[in-house]
Amino acid sequence: MSSIDESGVRALESDLSRPQNKMMKIKVLMVSSSGGHWVQLMRLKPAFDGSSVTYMSTVSAPPPETDDAEYISVPDASMSSKIGLFFLAAHVLFHVARRRPDVIVTTGAAPGFFAIVAGRILGKKTIWIDSIANSEQLSLAGSKAGRWASIWLTQWPHLARPDGPKYIGSVI
Repeated sequence: MSSIDESGVRALESDLSRPQNKMMKIKVLMVSSSGGHWVQLMRLKPAFDGSSVTYMSTVSAPPPETDDAEYISVPDASMSSKIGLFFLAAHVLFHVARRRPDVIVTTGAAPGFFAIVAGRILGKKTIWIDSIANSEQLSLAGSKAGRWASIWLTQWPHLARPDGPKYIGSVI
């Protein structure tokens, strides 16, 4: 399980705000499925001002809030379709490996889970923020993301555990 405390979050914030060289921006991949996961992801957008952000979601056309940033559409899939999950995982892995972001941030569902796994395998920093909609228990993907995410967060204090996920506030 991943373990992080507030000092770990501050260290990551410091890494994000300190470019390794003045000409190079931190490359951030922000990933979610559509709907509420996407809305929450967009609420995190200001935190990455000044970074080179790429968005990835299951919506076929770039949503207007992505502005002129790069947008990647991936297939939608759920546990009811193992073949669909395989194709989604392959798409996400391809795009993560091709773009090599410094940090991957997700608010959940299957695309975010596969992005976290791919990022961790490639040695990237990864942040999973479980959906605020999961107020009684972690989402299925969120419960599995903990072993892969560098930072594993919940938006509900009563779902936080000593071994993760941690609660440091909510997006909404």
